[in-house]
Amino acid sequence: MVALATASTAGAPLAGALAAMPVPGAPPPAPLLEGWQRFRRAFLRPEGRVVDTGNQGVSHSEGQGWALYCAERCDDRVHFDRIWNWTRQVLSRPQDRLLAWRYMPGGINPVPDRNNAADGDLFIAASLLLAGQRWGEAAYTDAGAAIARDVLRLLLREVAGGTVLLPALDGFEAADHVVLNPSYYAFPILGVLARAVPDPAWLRLAQDGLALLRRARFGRWSLPPDWLSLRRADGALGLPPRWPGRFSYDAVRIPLYLCWAGLEDEAPVQAARQFWADPAHAYPPAWVDLLSNRTAPYPASPGMQEIGRWVRELAGYPPGGISTMPRQDDYYSNVLKILTMSAKT
Repeated sequence: MVALATASTAGAPLAGALAAMPVPGAPPPAPLLEGWQRFRRAFLRPEGRVVDTGNQGVSHSEGQGWALYCAERCDDRVHFDRIWNWTRQVLSRPQDRLLAWRYMPGGINPVPDRNNAADGDLFIAASLLLAGQRWGEAAYTDAGAAIARDVLRLLLREVAGGTVLLPALDGFEAADHVVLNPSYYAFPILGVLARAVPDPAWLRLAQDGLALLRRARFGRWSLPPDWLSLRRADGALGLPPRWPGRFSYDAVRIPLYLCWAGLEDEAPVQAARQFWADPAHAYPPAWVDLLSNRTAPYPASPGMQEIGRWVRELAGYPPGGISTMPRQDDYYSNVLKILTMSAKT
């Protein structure tokens, strides 16, 4: 197992990042079971499609991957099978084992864009590998390993002396730079793939990803962005104009994944902790503009606030309550709650 066996040579933080993977076949804790049951009732269709209630009822490969992960963690094979069957039947790509990123109900062609999304691919692959171990199902293991090999083959690039993970196969590479999504570096999930498909590239990806997160911080609170540009010539970092330059719905997963990997003292986590604990906020903001330092005029969702509370508590901050300003607890908010529960157990 090359990646895990050599991780210790890169230092204790990185070794922890890969080794803090979900334990195969672990019994599900009661809070996670309850959260998964609520999620199923609200967001999972009988055919196995996860509905994004905050985005016109579409489905994403990342949502399918998160649901597969939760079903496996909760030893729920019935719903795991339904989710995977729908995912592979509807989102499979003919040219590789990656998955199309979005399903749009109601159209003549509900999957008009067959581009993939790396975070969905990572979680789907890891969930299949864990499921193969839990239930002794070789077909799951084979499918997860095939996706993992295509992640290595198709989505990794060498840029400015480091290994990076493309957000998708198409649309994120230019002549002078690449665009990255820092929240796709889910270190414990990378550990699952590295154990099943040994390759030194996993270690390089984790090592260089952690170094990237340490550098990719902007604005008054030195926060990581949702989207990041990396210049090929010299490794300079910037905020790509295609998206708002914010710490918000994507980047909130960065401190979650780092804390999940036991890296709660890393600089991006400390910055997020200080931002969320800033007494100047009347409520936990849903986002902050990293160029103007302007914060959202409405609070973060309950799921985002749950991450913020856990991150603060890991450093000994007193428990923080959910904002009294009402926010709809939609699909993505519930995903963040369940992932936080899983990370804590």
